[in-house]
Amino acid sequence: MPTPYAYFQGGIVPLSEAKIGIMTHAFNYGTAVFEGIRGNWNEEAQTTYLFRTREHMERLGQSAHILGMQMRDSVDKLCEIAVELVERSGFTEDVYLRPMVYLSGEVLGVRLHNVDVDTLIFLSPFPAYLPETARCHTSTWRRVQDTGIPPRAKVTGIYVNSALAKTEAQANGFDEAIMLNENGHVSEGSGENIFMIRHGQLITPGPADNVLEGITAKSVMQMAADDLGIEVVQREIDRTELYIADEVFMTGTAAHLTPIVEIDRRTVGEGRPGQITSQLSELFYDAIRGRSEKYKSWCTPARARVAR
Repeated sequence: MPTPYAYFQGGIVPLSEAKIGIMTHAFNYGTAVFEGIRGNWNEEAQTTYLFRTREHMERLGQSAHILGMQMRDSVDKLCEIAVELVERSGFTEDVYLRPMVYLSGEVLGVRLHNVDVDTLIFLSPFPAYLPETARCHTSTWRRVQDTGIPPRAKVTGIYVNSALAKTEAQANGFDEAIMLNENGHVSEGSGENIFMIRHGQLITPGPADNVLEGITAKSVMQMAADDLGIEVVQREIDRTELYIADEVFMTGTAAHLTPIVEIDRRTVGEGRPGQITSQLSELFYDAIRGRSEKYKSWCTPARARVAR
């Protein structure tokens, strides 16, 4: 039987033994940064492929730096630990890894200084996050802005903002939220970047729209330009532009690449995945499961060590 493991307090232990105290600063104040890394199972190769592990660990370091935290481990070491966890745990299905840098001191007081910092990583089986095609709702909750909580950092506390939007969307019968920024322009989903196809261009909001600079999004933009010859544009998008877009989709570690077929009860395009979205989806899923020679460097293979 697969057994999930974690990297905790400098060592690898069964996940069931990785516990924090209730006074831990990060638990009380949301003072942690994190990443999400997909391990995509390839049945034919009997291998799990971790998608862009180094880029995720580098972004973890950038998030920590924004909050003034010092990672205790190097990016190289964290990448090695991620593979070790997958191989030891032995899952033969898709998994999700959660690296985190957090204020581990058991102290009270709102601050980021003079509190111990630690790093952990755990993993868990992770099925599809969104349906094959999704229906979206424009949230009444606005995306955080850089003058409040820095959106370029994956701060745990930020995700209350995302959770409010996600719950609102699902309470209204939709699959996912679309969040606007304080200027009323499209920012992102509750945990995804958003793209639209209009006039033959692939268009997505830029960093100034308070998006998280997505690793999956960057990968898809590269595929669109290099493999399909599509012009990629980062610019402001108005809410109503999404209504009249030819195609819309979302990308993210959890969501992969998900076509959006309805927004605010308005059909997107023909109400099914469009041609460009379908082409990108095929390229992307081949890449993340290690089936694309061109993008093999994006994937880190890990093989389960336990007997089946």
